[in-house]
Amino acid sequence: MWLLSVLLPLVRLYLCGVKVLLYQLFNRSFTLPVLPKQNGRVAIVTGGARGMGFETARHLASLGMHVVIAGNEEDEGLAAVKKIHEEGSDGKAEFVFLDLASLKSVRLFVQKFKARGLPLHVLVNNAGIMLVPERKTADGFELHFGLNYLGHFLLTNLLLDTLKKSGTQGRCARIVTMSSATHYGGVLHMDDLQSRACYSSHGAYSQSKLALVFFTYYLQERLTAGGFPVTANAVDPGMVDTALYDNLCSPAQAAKKPVAKLLFRTPAEGASTAVYAAAASEMEGVGGWYLYNGQKTQSADVTYNTDIQAKLWKQSCKLVGLQEA
Repeated sequence: MWLLSVLLPLVRLYLCGVKVLLYQLFNRSFTLPVLPKQNGRVAIVTGGARGMGFETARHLASLGMHVVIAGNEEDEGLAAVKKIHEEGSDGKAEFVFLDLASLKSVRLFVQKFKARGLPLHVLVNNAGIMLVPERKTADGFELHFGLNYLGHFLLTNLLLDTLKKSGTQGRCARIVTMSSATHYGGVLHMDDLQSRACYSSHGAYSQSKLALVFFTYYLQERLTAGGFPVTANAVDPGMVDTALYDNLCSPAQAAKKPVAKLLFRTPAEGASTAVYAAAASEMEGVGGWYLYNGQKTQSADVTYNTDIQAKLWKQSCKLVGLQEA
């Protein structure tokens, strides 16, 4: 039973990976259209100091946005800001510390941001970890679920009022959340969201990315019902050559290197759909989508189950200490 609980998530994850690689073998990466200038607009990009997060931040800054790079590595964040400014970007970039594995840090980040009186037009929930050994967050949550999902769940909810005030009916504020094709093989264990019964890094990662899709859809339903000028979409970047794969086991690392050179997307290519969701005119007023390679795509069938969406939302509120309303 234990072996099955560990092997099944691993097999599901790698099958998802093979399907993505086959797609990327026969299909070109999405090419961004010309995007409108974003002068005067403000964005927060979590994990914006490296990989796809950095490419997202630099592109939004090049469009004239004031981009807040939120991350837990100050030196890395400051270096990213320096690089963006050296490129002569039309916008502005800055680094602000945020540890998504700490609910206290999330609350402090939001408190500091709100104290500045800035609007917020785009929130990109990009940061994440993958296939790490069993560890817990500062609040005792399983790390994948706590950082990838719960940290972003709390961050988004605490910033919602600012997003609602910043959006207009003609130009909505936008929430872009980075999921993954691994969500197709994920299983949401409502009675064991912390993977305590039997830990599998593959299962924990897939579950966290699945939870983000549920969250996006339910959030959009709430925004639509309230008539708020904010949209929420989930993005699948494909398989991208970033540091996320550093936790693969040695044989998988060895196999990945030649495959990555041939078939993986670059960080800039992986970020393109997130940038599109954040800034494209075609995405104005569009919410509740799962976007892959620049196109609206069907996510896993289970993600459209509104009962599960509502249950996960309610349980997530309890876990992070939010009132459901």
